[in-house]
Amino acid sequence: MHPKKPHVVCIPCPAQGHINPMTKLAKLLHSKGVHITFIHTEFNFTRLSTAKAVQQTDGFNFDTIPDGLPPDNKREANDLPALCRSIAGESDEPKKGLRSVFAKLMSDNPPMSCVILDAQVNFAFEIVKEFDVQVLLFHTASASAVLSYLYFDDLVNRGLLPLSNKTHLTDEFLDTPVDWIPGLIRGAKLKHLPSFLKTGSDEMMFNFNVFSAKAAVDAGKIMLHTVDDLEDEVIQAIKVKIPNILTIGPLTLLCQQANVQEFGSNLWKEDSNCLEWLDKRSSKSVIYINYGSLTTLTSEQLEEFAWGLVNSQQNFIWVIREDLVVNGEFGILSKEYMEEIKDRGLILKWCAQENVLKHSSVAVFLTHCGWKSILESVIEGVPVICWPFFADQTVNCCYACNEWGIGMEIGEGEVKRERVEEVVRVMMEGEKGKQIREKAMELKSKAEKATMPGGSSCNNFEYLVKGLME
Repeated sequence: MHPKKPHVVCIPCPAQGHINPMTKLAKLLHSKGVHITFIHTEFNFTRLSTAKAVQQTDGFNFDTIPDGLPPDNKREANDLPALCRSIAGESDEPKKGLRSVFAKLMSDNPPMSCVILDAQVNFAFEIVKEFDVQVLLFHTASASAVLSYLYFDDLVNRGLLPLSNKTHLTDEFLDTPVDWIPGLIRGAKLKHLPSFLKTGSDEMMFNFNVFSAKAAVDAGKIMLHTVDDLEDEVIQAIKVKIPNILTIGPLTLLCQQANVQEFGSNLWKEDSNCLEWLDKRSSKSVIYINYGSLTTLTSEQLEEFAWGLVNSQQNFIWVIREDLVVNGEFGILSKEYMEEIKDRGLILKWCAQENVLKHSSVAVFLTHCGWKSILESVIEGVPVICWPFFADQTVNCCYACNEWGIGMEIGEGEVKRERVEEVVRVMMEGEKGKQIREKAMELKSKAEKATMPGGSSCNNFEYLVKGLME
């Protein structure tokens, strides 16, 4: 007799950078014969359907739960704290919705046998236990971010956290070394740690991320979307607190190795015309700019970036979401500005980032340093210009520029057009830029090796499948 087919339920944190990797993992498992139910929030499922990014196939089903926010909440970047409070347990609606879905799936054919849970979906931990099924935690942040959260108690005991007054926000204090954290990059400072650790003014966001790390410690096992060769020292340090770790990244390359046909998971409608625009540009002549799905800018920051790009005299393609600017003012993108850039600049609302990064015309990626974006740049061997905004982006930036040597940093917070122009020119024309591009290609090779048969990530994924089948 053949073993019963496993039924795995996948629950991502309802944000773009979490949905994409969870979707890839679900598709990979489905290709191995695993029955999948993918749970979105009602709001995100509607957005995905509108963007035509939902394709239900045999053995791959979708279900939805409420996120607990009122209908008039736009779920934009500035609404992130409210969303986190809701999924951290403040609202009863997500809990009731998930219990209802789980009860239905337990009587399904085949019945639910395992839940792969985004480690930041806090409210679901106890509910999964109620149904007595296996649970696997999946962290979509970098291993270095996870390590940072694991040592928050030590940071508090040393009087470094939380940053509770103005004296703690000085450059001198933020330059305090934290390289005593085992496995963390040499020369690491307090300013490099994930911003939520440093945000004493928002206790909820602080506790939200620390709770996720502690839940992983209690579970004793975790999956990380990373590559052993990329974060080996960090991973070994995490194993002191969480013994069982499966590194399964980059999932995009694993999908390619397995010839898995992916479907879109972008919450915004993609502009495919940008690929035609790129086709008309010469090799390695374009800068791609995208700050991700949650970063916000002031109108002043937008203006500095805009003129820095113009003054660099380089071709660029720039993603500007509708909710990117805090006060909604897009005055810099006037007819006069558009006339200035018409021959070498393209502005759009969203795109299929992986397709853009793999295009031969793209030379450099100006990024907020979200982990999803960092991995996608590694996959294609594209160097990065870093402007971290929040969360794990500061520590990702530190590793990209100081450990792996694949990028240059503009600086945090305020930005000046002169600095943008300077870094762009170095990356596109300078000798240092050439060296950084070579490093980026070395990292690409390591990621490819890890996902090939016999590679660490490939072996770990096969181990995961075997465990689910048994």
